[in-house]
Amino acid sequence: MNLNARHEFERSHGKGIEVSFEFFPPKTEKMEKMLWTAIRRLEPLSPRFISVTYGAGGSTRERTHATVSKIVRETTLKPAAHLTCVGASRQEVDDVIRSYDQAGVRHIVALRGDPPEGPGAAYEPHPEGYANAAELVTGISRIGDFEISVAGYPDKHPASPSVEADLDNLKAKIDAGADRVITQFFFENDNFMRFLDRVRGAGIDVPVTPGIIPIANFAQVSKFANMCNTEVPDWLEHRFEGLEDDAETAQLVAASVAAEQVMDLVERGVRQFHFYTLNRADLVYAICHLLGLRPAGTETGVEQIETKGAVS
Repeated sequence: MNLNARHEFERSHGKGIEVSFEFFPPKTEKMEKMLWTAIRRLEPLSPRFISVTYGAGGSTRERTHATVSKIVRETTLKPAAHLTCVGASRQEVDDVIRSYDQAGVRHIVALRGDPPEGPGAAYEPHPEGYANAAELVTGISRIGDFEISVAGYPDKHPASPSVEADLDNLKAKIDAGADRVITQFFFENDNFMRFLDRVRGAGIDVPVTPGIIPIANFAQVSKFANMCNTEVPDWLEHRFEGLEDDAETAQLVAASVAAEQVMDLVERGVRQFHFYTLNRADLVYAICHLLGLRPAGTETGVEQIETKGAVS
């Protein structure tokens, strides 16, 4: 895309783009510093919300709560706290929901969650717990007035027996009261558009936000993709071939790949993006810049870019 085309892209699309970012709670003091460096770097872009993950079996429960509480206290951002129901009773899960409410969190990402043994292990509902994410959504709605996001899978959830069953499960979550779908990351935009067509065909009319993961480390992201049934196309693997020991070039390639993906989605009418940051800001910030987003109060040559407001 030449400079004139880029300028026109920003003028035409930047004003309507809305973003959100996902982080994970830190385990160490060093990781804590990296997390907050990333949050502060991305905060001026005025994301709709930032989400904080919740480990398998509730393994990061306290760290997740501490992170979202600090976001409420010390930033202008709106946190969305992840919550799973695997390996916990309803009472335990409800206590977490109430603790989020007391901390000032008004948005929950409701997920079934992976078993403590990790992705691929057989899922067994807790005998006194919520059986699935749809039941969890109902429980959250009963306790408080939260915005609720749920997960969608353009490449199908690995545990679903079929695409149809996967869609039925998503509809159950929406019928239970969920307000938004955030998708698992994907690399083939055609897969996302087909997924969106199926979702709309099923009568699901809530916003569907595509999840985008900038590939800071191809081997790591490929491992994630294999665990969650995300297709890694041959062309993508070829892009990173031979860069295992060349981090600087890999970063440039990663920025190019992600920018191409989001710009193609914008051309297809997508206006919302959820970035899986892996607690790193530079790639995500660069991609947002290419999308035409700027820190509040700055100019983009012709007009100020505003990123606030709901997009359906």
